Amino acid sequence: MIVLGYNGFTRGAELFGRLYGATGVGRNLLVGHDAAAALAIDGEVVAAVEEEQLSRVKKTSDFPANAISWCLESAGVELGQVDVVAFPWRFSPTVAEEMIARITAADMPVAAKFDALRRTGELYTDMLSREAVYGDFVRRTGHALDPNKLALVPHHLAHLMCGAYLAGGDDAAFLVSDGRAETLSSVMGELRDGVVRLFDEGTVDMASSLGVAYGRITRYLGFVPNNDEYKVMGLAAYGPPPQHNPLLEHVVRLHENGSYTLSIPSDIGAYYALFDDLFGGDSEKREEFDFRVKVAGLAQHMVEAVTAHQLRALTAASSLDTLLFEGGLALNCVANTKMLERSSFTGMEVSFGASDPGVAIGAAVYTAGLRNLPADAVTTPYLGPSYDERQILDALAQYADRVEWQEEPDTSVVAERTAQLLAGKTVVGWFQGRAEFGPRALGNRSILANPAHPDIKDIINLRVKHREPFRPFAPVVLESEAPRVFEMGKKTSSPYMTFVFPVRKEFQERIPGACHVDGTARVQTVDERQNPALAELLRAFTARTAVPCLLNTSFNVAGEPIVCSPRDALECFLATEIDCLVIDRFVVTKKSG
Repeated sequence: MIVLGYNGFTRGAELFGRLYGATGVGRNLLVGHDAAAALAIDGEVVAAVEEEQLSRVKKTSDFPANAISWCLESAGVELGQVDVVAFPWRFSPTVAEEMIARITAADMPVAAKFDALRRTGELYTDMLSREAVYGDFVRRTGHALDPNKLALVPHHLAHLMCGAYLAGGDDAAFLVSDGRAETLSSVMGELRDGVVRLFDEGTVDMASSLGVAYGRITRYLGFVPNNDEYKVMGLAAYGPPPQHNPLLEHVVRLHENGSYTLSIPSDIGAYYALFDDLFGGDSEKREEFDFRVKVAGLAQHMVEAVTAHQLRALTAASSLDTLLFEGGLALNCVANTKMLERSSFTGMEVSFGASDPGVAIGAAVYTAGLRNLPADAVTTPYLGPSYDERQILDALAQYADRVEWQEEPDTSVVAERTAQLLAGKTVVGWFQGRAEFGPRALGNRSILANPAHPDIKDIINLRVKHREPFRPFAPVVLESEAPRVFEMGKKTSSPYMTFVFPVRKEFQERIPGACHVDGTARVQTVDERQNPALAELLRAFTARTAVPCLLNTSFNVAGEPIVCSPRDALECFLATEIDCLVIDRFVVTKKSG
């Protein structure tokens, strides 16, 4: 059985811009963002890529025409051979009726209700309905899809199935929490023997979305909501834990069944006024670093308190030992670690597709039928495009007036040569194999550096990434070495940078470039099976330097997608102060002058 999953709407940005006044990248961040495609054959995901990596439009919500074409081509499949096309949103007539009812019941003038109904009606008819989704697919692909082959999968179920598949398909309790799905923002329950059971009493309406609340504070602090929340998470570490939190006192109400209610107005001016009142802010204070740190700390504390409340209810209702956490909130790796360590769960999994890129995988897996993976199966995030030697040489030839390169004989020599470069302050662009899927660079499209240098973060933030100086970087470490360097708690591995761990005191001075201001690090563990090239490099680097990890950040600059092709890598290399580029077996340097 061949199933194609995808996420994205052709008219999303246009409609949200015209109907709701969204501007800039914000037009892509409401529904359908992180457009992507994934292909599952006989229950196994064989290809997946985000549209932004191919179109080079960051956070695009457009129909993923390029991603679909690549997935099919990479597997040698034509659209006519696809058995089911799975889409991770189901705005059914019942959901539409609920949308209408919410508007008519709202406390607003009659004229405002008619306006809201008009805009919602146009959005539903032109974008969200089954007919609109089907028409969009046919127009953009040119393929007359049998309407019966289109499967609409509820958004939160697609999130869950992505996590369940990548965790091996075993039984687990689950929590899904994001900005919004069709009408809800968070659900919890159990997955047993492939059957999903929702705990209805723990569901949270999208009007009380924790993700949206965090996003509004993100905007209040001058960042882009639904995009820059990780900056707020990083800022929070610069201050002490709050002694009291006005958000929990005045905005959040926790209910005994594990649900909660959040009271934040939707109008920007209104919630800015609310936050100014709660935090003691104004337009000038919002520019001050210490004030931003304080507010970020309160927002982070709110997330941790609310998710802990949800877990208390979930553990009371489920006897299962493992937790699956998916959705945009699951990218809050600081909260993830605290959730696990403070709960009775013995294990917790957060996938590399936890946010909306993953729903393309989840929709495909759900439609194909989730099945338990063999115990020796290798789950991999490296599902995107790769490039052969001829393609790499062709790209290098196009830049021959600006770069020079040396071809190494094999991977072991590449590892030794790269380790030699990294032993100093050399910043290396590392481009190997298939592109990783999801928002994190996991070692195939990465910028690497030596974390032993205290100023390496400043060098990369300012001279390479062109981003805020407070932003931390993640260390990548061999899985076998990780417990020696980091306090891993209940975790034995962290392959997708979805957990944060304290750096052991004896290593904090040895890897200062990988330590955040609070002495923690967002760790990526690597083993030989999942990424042999990166594992070989880590062994060579540690043997040469006695430094047990490398600093790893995404191969891009602020505002750009992670590089995908050799040409992307060369463009980024030449536009930044990256010192050296390693593409497959080719070590590339810039020509002087």
